[in-house]
Amino acid sequence: MLDGDLRAILGALANDQSLAAKFRDHDLGGNWAGYRECHIKPDLLLIYQKPNDNTLKLARLGSHSELFG
Repeated sequence: MLDGDLRAILGALANDQSLAAKFRDHDLGGNWAGYRECHIKPDLLLIYQKPNDNTLKLARLGSHSELFG
């Protein structure tokens, strides 16, 4: 269920916890250097940034083709 996975991801990120391996969390490069990406579903990605302990910036949500062309 999307809602459950999204809640789990946002809760973990907000509390500085590592995401489960199934979410394939990783650093991005190029134009997205400084951001991270995780897979909520196989082709539903979340690009985010955690610049400090008190801030979680959700940048983009979409399929791989929507986000990266």
